[in-house]
Amino acid sequence: MTMTDPIADMLTRIRNAVAVRHEHVTIPASKMKLAIAKVLKDEGFIRDYDSFEEGPRRFFRVQLNYTGNKEPLLTGLKRVSRPGLRVYVQKREIPRVFNGLGIAILSTPKGIMAGQQAWRQKTGGEVLCYVW
Repeated sequence: MTMTDPIADMLTRIRNAVAVRHEHVTIPASKMKLAIAKVLKDEGFIRDYDSFEEGPRRFFRVQLNYTGNKEPLLTGLKRVSRPGLRVYVQKREIPRVFNGLGIAILSTPKGIMAGQQAWRQKTGGEVLCYVW
């Protein structure tokens, strides 16, 4: 079975793991998914991630971040651009998620980055997802 949207699969795995309060979740690795995990770590939504191999396949494990009373810091993930409907924005159109409490993750010519970072670098791109 082939997967048509691996990024949506990654976001769904993280969303499901947060819903049942897992400490970590294992995801098949790709360069784009690792770049998204780096943005999530830099913005403080996840604690850490590490890559490993099992035979010929590469995976990475995302360490989820919770508050002291086991409330998740990551409360929502939404895939925006998908294979059937790509969503592109210019620098002045970069969306604000929950009035600045969340982030938009963009794929730009300068790499995958958070929306505010893309705005500072004056570049637009494809809106991959919203995280809050």
